[in-house]
Amino acid sequence: MPAVVLVHGLYHRPEHFAVVAERLRTAGSEAVVPELHRGSLPADTAAVQAAIDALPEPPIVLGHSYGGSVITGVRGASHLVYLAAFVPDVGESAAGLGGTSPQLQDAISPEPDGSTSLHPDRAAATLYGDCPEPLAAWAVDLLSAQAPGCGRGVPECHSWKRTPSTYVICAQDRAIDPGLQRKMALRCTDVREWQTGHSPFVGQPDLIVELLRELLATNAAHRRDEGATPTR
Repeated sequence: MPAVVLVHGLYHRPEHFAVVAERLRTAGSEAVVPELHRGSLPADTAAVQAAIDALPEPPIVLGHSYGGSVITGVRGASHLVYLAAFVPDVGESAAGLGGTSPQLQDAISPEPDGSTSLHPDRAAATLYGDCPEPLAAWAVDLLSAQAPGCGRGVPECHSWKRTPSTYVICAQDRAIDPGLQRKMALRCTDVREWQTGHSPFVGQPDLIVELLRELLATNAAHRRDEGATPTR
C-alpha cells in the first residue's frame, strides 16, 4: 500500500490533517500523521524518522510550515512536499530564514512555563483567514501550546538536496510571507502555487489530496518502469 507521512507545523496537531488523512485512506493509501511537540527540532525529526522507518517502502513526506524544517532532516522519503514550509540549507533555521510574519508574531502569547500559545481570534485570522468561521473555530480549538526554541533548530541533514521535492506556495498566506516562500521554493525540484491561506489542509483539503494522489501515481509508474524487463 502506498504511504504518505503528513507532518504538521508549530501549534498544530495531527487532528488538523484528519480530513486529508481520511480521504487518502479511502482512496487506498496509508496515511501516517506523527505527533510533534517533542520539545526540539531533533526530537520532532526523530519522531517522523521513526514513522518513515516503520513503513515497508519509502513514503511521500509532506511538511507544513515548521514541518518543513522537520522533513528536511529525515532520510528515506521517496518525495518531499513543502506546504508553505521552511526549506533550510546548511546552518539555517526557520527563524533565520525569516520566521513568522508580524501578524503571526502578534498572535503569540507567552505562557508562565516558558511555552507559547496563540491568541484565538488572531490565530483564526492569520492561519485560517480563508476558511468559513465555524471551520476556523474548530481548527483554533485544536491548537496546542508550543515549547520554545523549535523554530531556531537547525537540521542535521538536508534531504531536499538528494530527494525529489515539490514546493506549494500559498499565495494568500498571512503567516509566512509568500515572497519568502517563492525564494525557498527555488530549492525544490517542482513548484506549485495555490490561491489559499496558510492552512489549506483545513480549508481546501481536496487540493492536498489531489496533489498527493498525483505524486503517488507518478511514484508507482516509476517503480513499474524500474521493474520492467527491457524488450529486445
